[in-house]
Amino acid sequence: MSDFFEKDEVTKVYDPALAARMVRYMKPYFGLVAASLLALAVSTGTELLMPVLVQRTVDEAIVVSYVRAARDMAASPELAALELTGEDPAIGEWIYLRERRLSGLSRTERDALVARGVLDIESRYLVSLAGPDTDRARVLAERAELFESEGDLAAIKLSELRELPPADARALRAKDSSRIKSNMFVYLALLAASLAATFAQTFASSLVGQKVMKDLRMELFGKTARQSLAFLSKHPVGRLVTRLTSDVETINQFFTDVLAAFAKDFSVMAGVLVTLVLLDWKLGLVTALTLPPVAVATSISRRMARDAFRKQRQWLSKVNAYIAEHLSGVAVVRLFAREKASVAEFEKHDRELLKASLGEMYVFATFRPLVEFFASTSIAVILWYGSSLHASHAISLGTLIAFVNLIRMFYNPVTDISEKYTLLQSAMAGGERVFALLDADERIPDEGTRHLPRPFRGRIEFDHVWFAYKEGEWVLKDLSFTVEPGEMVAIVGYTGAGKTTIAMLLSRMWDVQKGEIRIDGVPIRDIPLDELRRAVQPVAQDVFLFSGSIADNIRLHGELAAAEVEKAARVVHAAPFIGKLPKGYDTDLSEGATNISTGQRQLVSFARVVAHDPSIVVLDEATSSVDTETEKLLQKGLSELLSGRTSVVIAHRLSTIRHAHRILVLASGRLVEEGRHDALVARGGVYYNLYRLQYGREIVDDNGGRPAGAEGASA
Repeated sequence: MSDFFEKDEVTKVYDPALAARMVRYMKPYFGLVAASLLALAVSTGTELLMPVLVQRTVDEAIVVSYVRAARDMAASPELAALELTGEDPAIGEWIYLRERRLSGLSRTERDALVARGVLDIESRYLVSLAGPDTDRARVLAERAELFESEGDLAAIKLSELRELPPADARALRAKDSSRIKSNMFVYLALLAASLAATFAQTFASSLVGQKVMKDLRMELFGKTARQSLAFLSKHPVGRLVTRLTSDVETINQFFTDVLAAFAKDFSVMAGVLVTLVLLDWKLGLVTALTLPPVAVATSISRRMARDAFRKQRQWLSKVNAYIAEHLSGVAVVRLFAREKASVAEFEKHDRELLKASLGEMYVFATFRPLVEFFASTSIAVILWYGSSLHASHAISLGTLIAFVNLIRMFYNPVTDISEKYTLLQSAMAGGERVFALLDADERIPDEGTRHLPRPFRGRIEFDHVWFAYKEGEWVLKDLSFTVEPGEMVAIVGYTGAGKTTIAMLLSRMWDVQKGEIRIDGVPIRDIPLDELRRAVQPVAQDVFLFSGSIADNIRLHGELAAAEVEKAARVVHAAPFIGKLPKGYDTDLSEGATNISTGQRQLVSFARVVAHDPSIVVLDEATSSVDTETEKLLQKGLSELLSGRTSVVIAHRLSTIRHAHRILVLASGRLVEEGRHDALVARGGVYYNLYRLQYGREIVDDNGGRPAGAEGASA
């Protein structure tokens, strides 16, 4: 049944059905998810707009250059690709065009037009004289020989513009400077929007992950707490704790570090490719041709990372298991002087973990520089090819700069996706184990609709009960007995006779395979579990107290006043030792309640039973760890506790049950003897042997002879 908990590997790196099941937990938080997606769109959009804004700033405010075409040839077929319009600025016989307009011409066509004198590709700068700025007019008047002018428009060659005094150049380019400043503020606004959107997206996705984790932990805890003891006995507590903590955390990583990151990375990569094509499809195509080697390297790295991750996780699991086991059993290791051997064995495990961790590190140490190499190669190719296009006026300088920035932006997600791959695999592994636990259902059926009669009497009937923990290995065999209301019945027998099993079956911690158990004539299967367990209160041999105050352990989440808590402690004579503690009932117990003695822990557990006032009390060897003096006090308290209540006492010390109304003697799961203490001793059977073996002496009757039947019993 527990095989699925042992798996260290995931059969699928990505399981769509498993991922879809995880995503369904986001449904209650649709608003947060929508906010995260909106923030993602804003963040991606602003990041893509920033390189485009840089391109526009370079082309329209920093490197502003025009070429010119003959006005009388504007309608010729050769110039149709330039898409000339009547709104293009003109001076004299020339129409002035931005250089990027030449990208519609092939090199051959452009050279032919230049040779015919229809096209002049020498770069020029246009100056508008419109407006109140007198500095431009002054420069134009002083340098009239450098300008071609018509109306409010003048043109100067870029080579001559660069030779002007700085003050004159600044005067001519005042509008460009103003545009650079405005674009700078727009860029800062985009940057701020990107930062805010990234924060909002990260916060929203993290909040969704945390809320999903909370829901999963609550569902897992509730499901596990309701499972039967048969289920819980098959699975170590440490493994179940791991499911509720670290495995649920991997699902949180799926939402915060995998799903959100992948959505951002893929949206950026897709946006970059679209933007590259829109800026210049030729250069975009060249860029796309550099990507296949990256895809191949990513695929190889992903497989290597998967294998390295699995190996590292296997050895980490082995090392953790070894540490936990040997720290828990450190006393045994020391008693047998095996410290050096344990350290040597641990060193072997640790060395293998180191090798596995280094193997994983080598994969990433190789892949990241490899991606940087491909990114640099792509940029080099773009610069080489793009510079030739720029030299022939096919693209602008701003476009070339934008391409370099966008390629850098494209390769960052490539690295991120590969490094998040192991997190994806870990999330799939954790999700698989979490949902396997959620899907396991071995709960005790709670479909009872009948209620215990009122007034409650407390009559217990075992009717031909058969029970086995493992199929075919019967612990109880055709067991039948009755406990009358208010009667105290003791159950004794050798180890393995089935005594504790009776206590567990009575409160339906397990269900019988054959036969029936009834309380006041009602089969316990027909009684709601909550009602049954309020009526029947077992006190186990192994006392468990929770971290917290003594009062909280007595209340056990119940609504009990302090006076009721103290009264329960007085009944079982726990009040004297509690009163001597530094904080009395508010004294905090450590994990396992190790700061009080074993006997004191049992007294607190008795007080807990008294406080919850059950109708039927089952004491499972509950005084086995109490010293003789404490036991005498406890017996006084128990007599009050058991007064008027039906009680079943599973006894280890036979002296504690001398006054029971009846004693049931079990052997190999069957009822072999029944009666009061003196009668059973006189019979000289199984009970007589138990009593004699426990006290290590021969038992004699009132006449000084051995009980009848003792000869045969001894044999």
